[in-house]
Amino acid sequence: MDAVVWIVLGVLLAVAEIFTTTLFLIMFGAGAFAAAGAAALGAPVAVQALVFAVVSALSLVVVRPVIKRHGRTALESGEQPFGVEAIEGSTALVLERVDAEHGLVKIDGELWSARAYDTTQIYDPGQRVRVIKVRGATALVWQDDVSSAGELPESRG
Repeated sequence: MDAVVWIVLGVLLAVAEIFTTTLFLIMFGAGAFAAAGAAALGAPVAVQALVFAVVSALSLVVVRPVIKRHGRTALESGEQPFGVEAIEGSTALVLERVDAEHGLVKIDGELWSARAYDTTQIYDPGQRVRVIKVRGATALVWQDDVSSAGELPESRG
């Protein structure tokens, strides 16, 4: 019976974690599942509680920081970006007119659908633009020439 109580507690903590996404409650859920294992092996309640406390604490101290570190973007962690992260910040050549609704650019030899980051801007074929953000398969672009662009979107207030 003790094992069932620990499993229910573990499931409740795991479900609660879905709503918080802090990687805090799930560590206690892991402790509850470990305590359920101890209960299934016939350990007394005091040992089950000790297993719960030790596994939860170790999860918080050892596992959670590792998971959070791997969850950061490459730019945040100082590593070499790849995939979509590598595209953000790169320059692109406009192939078809880019406005707030549609467009086509070439980024590192690949064709990407594009939209203007600033919805009031329009970029004509042949212009160089900078990729500010990627949403799905669409690059949001901004004029690349800083001297004629005025200010970059990050500095707009």
